[in-house]
Amino acid sequence: MPQTLHAPAHSELIIKKSRFIGCVQPMSDRASAQAVVDALWREHPGAAHVCWALLAGGQSAAVDDGEPSGTAGRPMLDVLRHQDLEGVLATVVRYFGGVKLGAGGLVRAYTDSVAQALLHAEKVAIQRMQTLHCTAPYALEGVVRRMSEAAGVQLLEVEHASLVTFKLQLPEAAATSFIHDLNESGQGRIGWLKPD
Repeated sequence: MPQTLHAPAHSELIIKKSRFIGCVQPMSDRASAQAVVDALWREHPGAAHVCWALLAGGQSAAVDDGEPSGTAGRPMLDVLRHQDLEGVLATVVRYFGGVKLGAGGLVRAYTDSVAQALLHAEKVAIQRMQTLHCTAPYALEGVVRRMSEAAGVQLLEVEHASLVTFKLQLPEAAATSFIHDLNESGQGRIGWLKPD
């Protein structure tokens, strides 16, 4: 099951006099990620590179920022993928220490920076949610409300007309069971509507 991060986590490594400052944090899109990278440049004007990787669905990215191609952004992205993360930005600020690390050394340094930060990160499961729309006679309004509360279903909207219309939200994995239980309790008087 894919996970994201609860909050940012950091690491710092010194490798052959180069300083690597790593950070992993929750991030939903590329524009927000670019804003974080721009802020890092302002915070670290003397840095040689600010490399980053974003794993966020169709907006994923891997940026080497002047390091040899494939030695920074892609390895960082691979670490995020290997940990089954989604909606996560990894950044590494590098201060050059005067000693070249070579391609293999760079890959290890950027990979280790992200992996070390992830060791301190609190991961949370991503739950896909489903929205349900149903109707019930007024006599069953209390039943729908009680069963929703007991199952941890969020009541988004309730409209009163000739029937009571409910808009509900719950984890996708629990939807089938909840619908079945509500149908049983409603004795066939619960109507299910297709979402807009």
